[in-house]
Parts: sequence; C-alpha cells; structure tokens
Amino acid sequence: MGLFDRFRKVSSVEGVYVPTTADYYGAWRLSTEEYERILGLAPGEMWRTQPYLRTVVTFLARNIAQLGLQTFQRVSDDDRHRVRDGVAAVLAHPNAVTTPYELVFSLVADLALYDVAYWLISDDPTNRIVRLPVAWVTPRGGDAMAPEEYLVKRNDRGEAAPIPANQILAFHGWHPGSLYAGSSPVHALREILAEQVQAARYREAVWKRGGKVGAVLSRPAGAPDWGPEARAQFKADWNARFSGAGSEVGGTPLLEDGMTLNRVDFSAHEMEYVEGARLALNTVASVYHVNPTMIGLLDNANYSNVREFRRMLYGDTLGPTMAMIEDRLNTFLLPRIDSRADLYVEFNIDEKLQGSFEEQTTALQSSVGRPWMTANEARALRNMPAIDGGDELVTPLNVLVGGQASPTDSAPPKGREVGTKAGNLFLLKARATDRQAEKIADVLHRYLTRQGSAVLPKVGEGDWWDADRWDRELATDLHAVALSVATTLGKAEATALGYSADDYDEDVTVHFLQAAAARYATNVNMTTKGKLDAALAADDGDPTDVYAPEAVAQRAKGVAGQVATFVAGFATHEAAQQLARTHDLEPTKTWVAGPNPRQSHADMDGETVPLDDSFSNGMQWPGGGGAPDDSGCNCTVQINLS
Repeated sequence: MGLFDRFRKVSSVEGVYVPTTADYYGAWRLSTEEYERILGLAPGEMWRTQPYLRTVVTFLARNIAQLGLQTFQRVSDDDRHRVRDGVAAVLAHPNAVTTPYELVFSLVADLALYDVAYWLISDDPTNRIVRLPVAWVTPRGGDAMAPEEYLVKRNDRGEAAPIPANQILAFHGWHPGSLYAGSSPVHALREILAEQVQAARYREAVWKRGGKVGAVLSRPAGAPDWGPEARAQFKADWNARFSGAGSEVGGTPLLEDGMTLNRVDFSAHEMEYVEGARLALNTVASVYHVNPTMIGLLDNANYSNVREFRRMLYGDTLGPTMAMIEDRLNTFLLPRIDSRADLYVEFNIDEKLQGSFEEQTTALQSSVGRPWMTANEARALRNMPAIDGGDELVTPLNVLVGGQASPTDSAPPKGREVGTKAGNLFLLKARATDRQAEKIADVLHRYLTRQGSAVLPKVGEGDWWDADRWDRELATDLHAVALSVATTLGKAEATALGYSADDYDEDVTVHFLQAAAARYATNVNMTTKGKLDAALAADDGDPTDVYAPEAVAQRAKGVAGQVATFVAGFATHEAAQQLARTHDLEPTKTWVAGPNPRQSHADMDGETVPLDDSFSNGMQWPGGGGAPDDSGCNCTVQINLS
C-alpha cells in the first residue's frame, strides 16, 4: 500500500484528484548530494582522519554510552519497579560480542556522523541486537513513510542481502526532504573541514618538499676569499660540532670573519596554524551543540563555570539526543521484544547530575529528618565487611518523629561540645566561626590597605610615621568587631550552659575589650614599622613590599586568627564569670590541649583551677595572654559549673 493509499479515505470526495504513489515516486528519495564525499572523503573517513571532528563525535558518544540504559515498569503514577529481565536482559547482553557500552557508543557515533543508525533485531537468542554500519545499509522500496526493505552488505564482493523493514530498527534525525532519513552534520562542516584537509596536505608537502634550512651562515662582502679546501673544512667542522649528534649541539658557536647566523624558518604563529586549529575545533563543536570549554578550549574557563558547563552537558547538549534514543526504543524496540505493558527505558543521568557525596548526604538527611544509612551500608561503601547489629538504622535520642526536622537542629556549633559529666554541666571553649574570623580579617585588611595608601607616599621623609594615629585607628576598628564577636559567643555560651542569653551583659566587657584591642593595635603597628625600617635600611629593600596585596592578606589572616582565639576564650570565660555571680555558682576551668600543641601546653592537659585563678603558665584561658608562649595557641578550656 502506498503513502496516499493510507490516506485515501480522507480524500474520497468525488471529483477530487487523488495522486498515486507513482506520481510521487522518488520524491522521498535522497539525492546523491547526501552521500557525496568531501574532498574524496566520506563522513566515516573524515572522522578517522580529522582530529577535531573525531574529538567532538567521540566526546558525545563516550558521555552518553557511559550512562547506561535502565528499564522500569510503571506501577502507578508515583511508583515504579526496576526490571532486569526481558528487554533489560537483551540490552545488557545485545549479542555475543558487543557490550551495552559499545552498542550505545556506536549508536551515538553513527547518529553524529550520518544522522542515521541501524540495529538488526533478530530472534537469535545470542544475537538479539546487532549494529549495522550505515555504509552497509541501503533503504529500498516502500513509500515516503518507510522503506519496504533494506539491502545490507554481506561481504567485500558487493553482495547484499534484503532484510524486511520490520527487522530493522532505524534511528534518524531530521531531513527537509525525507521522512525516514537524516542529514549528516558533516556536510554543514564542509568548508571548515575542507580547509583543514587542505592545510594538512600543505603541511605534509612542506615537510616533504620544502627546504629544511633552519639557519643560514653568511660572510660579509669584504671577507677574505675562501678556497675550496677552506670552505669544505669549515663545513665539515660545523656539521661535526653543531648539527645532528655533534659534540657541541645546543652550544654557542664562535664565528669568524664577521660571519652572521640568520634564522629562515617560519613559526606556527606566523603561518597561523594555531588560530586555524582553534577556529576549526570551535566550529565543529558549535555544529554539534557542544560547549567548546568541554573539549579543551579553555580561554575563559574557571572552576565555577566548568562545573556549571558539566551540569549543562546532560541537559542542553546530550539531553535531546538521549530523549530521541529513549523514544525510539520505547516506541519500537520494547513492543518487539517484551510484551509487558508500561515498560520504558531511560538513561541513568542521576549519577551525573547529583552533587558531591557531602551535598547528597546533607540534602537526604534534611529530607528524611534522621540518619538514612545503616552502619553496614556505610561499611560496604568502603569495601569493609558487615558487623553484627550493623543492619539497624540508628536514630539519635535528640530526634523524635514529629519533632525536629533534622537530627542536626540541636547540635552545638562547631568547636563546642555540650553534655553532662559527673553531675556537672560542662562545655568546651566556643571557637570563633570561620565567618567571624573573616570579619576580623576584613577589618585588618582594610586598615592595612588604608595605612599603606597614607604612609608609602611619605615613607622616609621627616615624621612619616604617626604612631598615635595608627594605634588609635586600629584599636577603634578592632574593638568594634571584637565586642560584636564576643557578645555573640558569650550569649551562645550562656544558652549552652542552660541559662538565658540575657544573663550575658555586654556592657561590662567594653573596657576590657578596649584595652585588649589597644594592645593588639600597638603590636601590629610596631611590627609594621619594623618591617618598613628594615626595608629602608636594606640596599635592595622596597617599602611597597610591606603593603603588597599578598603580604597584607597574609598578615590580616594571621593576626585575625590570634584575635579570634583570644575573643572566643574571653567570651567563654566571661560568660561563666557572669553566671557565677548572678546564680551563686562556683565554676572551675580545665585546660584542654589542642591538636598538635607545644610541649608546655600538652603537659597542662587536664589541669583544673578555680575560674578566677590563672593556669600554671600564667594564662587565664588559652590565647588569653599572660605567658610568653601564648602566640598561636589552639588549646581550649572546659568550664565546669557545679
């Protein structure tokens, strides 16, 4: 039955001309243009010989093939079951020599090169799906809707076997003049690929027939005449010493008689090889809708946009091709192989689009409101054996169904531990958060930058350093940020100890923090002045190095770490003191050595003294001053309330 025979009932009105298939015979046949070669090369040969076309086509095929096809059965609108038999088993073992990866890779590569691909669907249980190379297949007969059969090449003698259309699963793109064929993207690249072919042939010709002269030795016009023997001896000596595997290759020749050595070769830049290659790769990538950054053009690449380009890859670039393949498989392959209803296949893109393991863990825990993995499941991820009792899902005591949304809601801030010990409530010293340390560093960075702008134009001239001004300005800046951080941490400590945040009074801390800020300001400015004096005294010293962006950033971060440690320790200590006065408590404090402590601090680990006393090294709290070795201290203090 012809194309128009299928629609004859629509055109049955008497007197209306109904064209027959014969009238349009050949209208759906592709012209020879679709199979014309580009400079004598078919699309398959272009892929084999042109590096940029091969790069892009292989990139597409690899990234889709690695996903894998999964089969599901839809049970209801919100339920589906993974299927592993039937069509799933066929896709997992398509034939005796092809893996699922290879089957999908070849399918995508054929579509990318020819915009058409063919699978032979057989009843042979060991060869259910076989890929047919496009060059082997010729559609024949039928009408504009579909061919009647396909002639498939059998051997190198040109013999072909006819295969009914119902045994061939054809994948194809779009063609303006056909309903069942595509149009190879390679033809859209005709000019750029032809240019690359010609450029490659030209470079090959240059290497074969061009002169291999890299440099020319010349003698001035007035130089003494050389006889044949002198010329031959110089040439032999030069070749033996400076060419090939000579004893002085790479060295510096000593020329005589005013001789000069001149280069005569051409660089890749002068011949614009690099720009031509970049244009070719960029054009090929554009035709295939691939972001050039993903295949090596890294001019504007950075970590952030490359990460987003990777996410876009499986949406804008590969998504349409995967959707087309899924639709063809679900519409035409599944009914031939598996009779079950509501089956469908899809590519497994979740693994590529999901975030890092940490991001997934956080999102899942927030979604379910409790731990979502058993101990044995976690051990399996690390290839460790299961343990007894490891199959039960642990629910922390602070998580109740219908209570908190997340098991981390009541967790103390990082760096603080809260609990009970021997009937006493205790906590470890609250560390300043990263954001609080950054706020202090920002204050110091702005101050040092401002100071450099004022000092450098006058450095070394008269009274160029105003110590009172700089101490006053930095002390004011540091006091403001220190008071803010200390109040935040102090109120948090009061709450963690089981009391109200209002029990912490900021007003009583103002004078102490002003004095501490003044001390830090004086130390910072004395160090800065010392660095400037040293630069002025050195023969090759440069005062601008003191305020270089890298130096300022490093100093600001280092000083901020010391200030943050001091303020966090003070806030913990001050909160305990205020609670003791208000609620008639007798707190004590215990020194807790930090990671990799200096030996003197490690020896103090566990030392307990009354809250108002100093530890044996003279410090009120770690980083709190009073000892020659308090700089850079990372220990903590444990507050014990009775």
